[in-house]
Formats: sequence, structure tokens, C-alpha cells
Amino acid sequence: MYIKLIQPKMRKRPMDTDIKTHMSPPLGLYTIVNMLRTEHRVYVENENIANIDFSDKPDIVGISVTVDTFPRAAAIAKRFRKRSIPVVAGGIHITTAFDFIPQNCFDVLCVGAAEFTWNDIVKDLERGELKPVYRCSKNITGADIVSPAYDMIKNDSYLYCNIIHTSRGCPYKCDFCYNSSAERHYVNRNIDDVIADIKAVGKKHVMFIDDNFTGNPKWTKKFLERIKPMKLKWNAAVSIDIAKRPMLLELMKESGCMSLFIGFESINKSSVSGVHKVQNRAADYDKAVKIIHSKGIMINASFVFGLDSDTPDVFEKTLYWVTRNKIETVTSHILTPYPGTKLYDDMLKSGRLIETDLSFYNTANVVFKPANMTPEQLYSGYLWIYRNIYSLPCIIKRMPNNFSQAVPYLLFNLFYRKYGKLTDGMCKLFTYNRIGYLAEKLSKYL
Repeated sequence: MYIKLIQPKMRKRPMDTDIKTHMSPPLGLYTIVNMLRTEHRVYVENENIANIDFSDKPDIVGISVTVDTFPRAAAIAKRFRKRSIPVVAGGIHITTAFDFIPQNCFDVLCVGAAEFTWNDIVKDLERGELKPVYRCSKNITGADIVSPAYDMIKNDSYLYCNIIHTSRGCPYKCDFCYNSSAERHYVNRNIDDVIADIKAVGKKHVMFIDDNFTGNPKWTKKFLERIKPMKLKWNAAVSIDIAKRPMLLELMKESGCMSLFIGFESINKSSVSGVHKVQNRAADYDKAVKIIHSKGIMINASFVFGLDSDTPDVFEKTLYWVTRNKIETVTSHILTPYPGTKLYDDMLKSGRLIETDLSFYNTANVVFKPANMTPEQLYSGYLWIYRNIYSLPCIIKRMPNNFSQAVPYLLFNLFYRKYGKLTDGMCKLFTYNRIGYLAEKLSKYL
């Protein structure tokens, strides 16, 4: 059987170049590949890097759907279904917003983990008994999780293929996050399986792309002790409470941690508490940053603008805080109520949603009525803070005190953000993978 898996094209944000769309492969689809490839022909098409071939004749099509790619996914499905090719929709949006999916967009909805749905989908298709919904009936365990088919990834198309999951989900339930959905559960993978993936990637620099790498500190400690002899350089996303675990933080550095992505969300404590981000205390941010920096670890700080306690001055205050604390990189988002989250339910009930086109739900557009500023003020402030953080004067002011961190710092701030269009041109000329490899080699000076 020929199974085609598709990643729909995403809408780029104003500050993004094609580097963003070529950043890394869709591991979820390659997990399905690894599940089915021994008995079937399975092929992945990522519309972010190449056009979809609508002329071939797969027996079934699977589409991975996030909220912002839903309209495009529905359009892709329509073209295949016109030719009587059944289409399965899965992914985080289908799982967390199952009740919001319009009827007749797809032939099959896949809700929950692929490990407990896709084998049944294929078997039922072979018998001619395809059902409209396949739902994972139990919480997945670490032993159930299948590794992606790393050997099937077209490396030249991506900046980095050295991405690895150590877990799924997050133990916290912040109102605006997909993880607030009842369908999302936190589970760590088996350590031996993760190490096997590291070896399969074949790189000394890896990126752990979990929602929360330290969601289970006991597991994290065991894992770090196992990888410490491997002499890796790695990055991961954690919650700010890592600063309260100095011994674990020290072990992270000893095992090769270069930088941490942290969801600060807001420097306004009322904004943070308003969305039940219980692990964050804005009053402790300065101290936490000093602790993490003292270990020689850089910070990628994530902020969400438009929370109900935010006023128009939040952008200038955030820029001042970022600059004063020498935060190495910043990722900014406009608050976005994803269907299936508590935030969406609250805004729907209060009549605050002003945009129904889900392709705008990519954290770069104002799709709701802010409480203490206009939509125009929120959007212009979002653009303003990106321009100022990645201006040359601010890049110089935020330069790390540790000279050995200068190369990776400048690579991101200058060649990914400030002069991203130039770097993207180089990637198109020499391939994204080669430029990513060059960046890894330069970062060895860390």
C-alpha cells in the first residue's frame, strides 16, 4: 500500500524568512513512517520545502494539522478526495480541538497518539472498513513511543535534523497552551530509546524539542547522567523553575547544555497569574536569570503579549528588562486562543474573538479584543519590540559577558534575525543543511 503523509504550508510571521520553514523536519510524520514502512510504501511531503504532488495515486493520505495550517489542510484534502483518495487528518489541532473540526473536511479524524491509531487505520482500509474517527483509548507510556525514521529525512532541505523528543506533553496546564487540553498528557520516553535516537542523528550537537525537558526532574537527572559521557552540546526548553534546582542545573551544564528556551510569558506578574502559569513568579525573574547565567547557560526568553493585564507600555518595559538582564535571544508572540484551550472557551463565551480564519492563529496576528489596548496597539507593539531587540545597538548591549558564547550569540542575533534574508539566500545557494552544519562547527568555540 502507498501511504502519503503531508505537512501543510505554514503562514510565515513578519520577521521570518524561509529559514523558519526549513528549520527542521516534521518528526510526527516520520514517526508514522517508522511504524508502517516495513509493510508499506510511506512517503512524506512537506509543503514548506516543496510543492505537493497532486498527480500521483496514493491509497491513503495523512495530513498533520496545527491550528494555523487547518485551512490549508482542508484545501489539500479536498483535492485528493475529489479523486476518491481517502484523507486522514491528525496532529495536535485534531486531537485538542476535535469538537471544532467541521464535518466532511476529511474522511478520517485521528485523535491522540499515532502509535495507537495508524495501524488500525491501515488495517481497516485494507478491509474496506474505514471508520470516520480513530481515537487513542489510553494514555501513552514511554515504552509505546516510536522513534522517527531519521534515515528517511532529506537532510539537505533542513537547517537542522538533529532534533529529538525526550517526552510528550507538559505537566503544567497554562490556560493559553495546547497542553491545557484534557487530551494532552505528560510522559517521558525510555532513556535507552532517546539515546538510540541521539546515535541515529549522528551529531554531537542536538536539540531536545520537548514542551518541557525538565517536566520530571528525576527522569531528567537520570538521563543527564547517561548522556554526560557522550560529550554532547545541547539545547532544550524548560520552565523557569529550573532556577530552583541548582544541582540539576549544574548537571545540565556538565552534560553539555548550551542554552535554554524559557517561557517567561510576561514581566507583569498579574498577566502571568491571570492565565494560571503557576510555575512562574515575575518577581523572581531577575534572580532566576542570574542563576542560569552563572552556570554559563544562555537564555532564549519567550514572551506573550496581549494578556489581560498588559497595557501599551508593556513593550518598552519588556525591552528594558531584556536589555538590562542581557537576555541572549527573545521569541515574542501575540496571545492566541487556540480552539480546545481554556483561553479559547473563555474568549468565545465573552464574545472577544474577532477573527475566524484559523490561518491567522499563528501567534503573529491579533485575533481577539485585548482588554487594555487596541488590536492596532498590540500588533504595532509586537513588531516594535522585535525591531528593537534585534537592532544593532541592542545586540551589542546584550552581548554575553562570557566571551566563549559570542559565536552562537552572534550567529542567532545577526545571521538568523537581523540579516536573516542574507542567510536565507546563502541557504538556497548552498543548501540549508550545509549552512546549519557550518553554524554547528562555528559554535564549537562555545
